[in-house]
Amino acid sequence: MKRKVAVIGGNGQLGSDVAEAFSASAEVTALAHGDLELASLDSVAACLRALHPALIINTAAMHHVENCERDPQTAFAVNAIGARNLATVASDWGAVLIHVSTDYVFDGRKGSPYLESDLPLPLNVYGASKLAGEYFVLSGGARHMVLRTSALYGRQPCRAKGGMNFIERMLQLGRERDEVRVVASERVSPTSTRELAEQMVALSQSDAGGLFHATAEGSCSWHEFACEIFAAAGLEVRCRVADSAEFPNKVLRPAYSVLENARLKQLGLNRFRPWREGLHDYLAQRRSAVA
Repeated sequence: MKRKVAVIGGNGQLGSDVAEAFSASAEVTALAHGDLELASLDSVAACLRALHPALIINTAAMHHVENCERDPQTAFAVNAIGARNLATVASDWGAVLIHVSTDYVFDGRKGSPYLESDLPLPLNVYGASKLAGEYFVLSGGARHMVLRTSALYGRQPCRAKGGMNFIERMLQLGRERDEVRVVASERVSPTSTRELAEQMVALSQSDAGGLFHATAEGSCSWHEFACEIFAAAGLEVRCRVADSAEFPNKVLRPAYSVLENARLKQLGLNRFRPWREGLHDYLAQRRSAVA
């Protein structure tokens, strides 16, 4: 009998790939916002009690950084209290909980890849609310895995970002313009949702637990990422570094939020490849889907 898996946010950019990755070996239920209200313990309990999953995976979040800053109450209700509610329900019947967090729990001042043991210090409401969610899960009593990740992109549109990930936005601009200007002031590890989903499968089949960094190997600036996108897609576009005044940040963000998958490597569970390989696979799959 296949184990039951509930994917919270199962229709989202990450959640859809997670549901697909687990469907090969599990009975998966993908839950959208209309199926349960994360901020309500009663709603979470009622929905998951009916399903009684052995594994709960939380990919849902309020992650539009500017909106979090404008509405911190809702950000904490979803990202922190929502995580607490899932941890409470998982603990009640012994389910395993995988919870997705973010590189934005750090302030970016370290200047070298962050380890799981490094002290978090978020710069904005989004990062603070996600960090609070981590603490609720880590202290919740259920067997848990908290995965911090970075700069996600996937096939499913991201509603919080206008239905378009960074790659799709660059491809659109590359078709429309001869020159594209992109900021180089932030360094990240662009991570494929498909690879993160496969990493979750590997973790769920192990006895591991606790906090993990889970991103593609290596790092780049958004400008370097854009230039690689244009080159890989065969677009003849002048990819320039934008002046910081051209795209001023409305909210403080870490300038360097590269994560080191230290615990995954220590346990022999790291499934991530260099970020360029993930990008090239994404573009190849995109071409195959269009053909």
